[in-house]
Amino acid sequence: MARDPRLARAGVSGFNKPKKTPGHRTKSHVVVAKQGDKIKTIRFGQQGVKGAGKSPKSAKDKARKKSYYARHNAQDSSPSKLSARYWSHKVKW
Repeated sequence: MARDPRLARAGVSGFNKPKKTPGHRTKSHVVVAKQGDKIKTIRFGQQGVKGAGKSPKSAKDKARKKSYYARHNAQDSSPSKLSARYWSHKVKW
């Protein structure tokens, strides 16, 4: 099976494997997402901004995470793997 050119162009090791992009002007990560037979290159995350992590300790980080999820429709229990929101929640928050 030939390697998909989208993987090489994005510089990732495989489908659904996010990678930091420190050289990108605005976006902090890239992933070539694959769901079924659909494939999409997604850039996500604001450059230079760290998420609060999976389990924030400080009250400030807890508030940041709560605000982030409120802004980004986090109550949707099953976002598409082909969305930046899915990857941002998984990798940064």
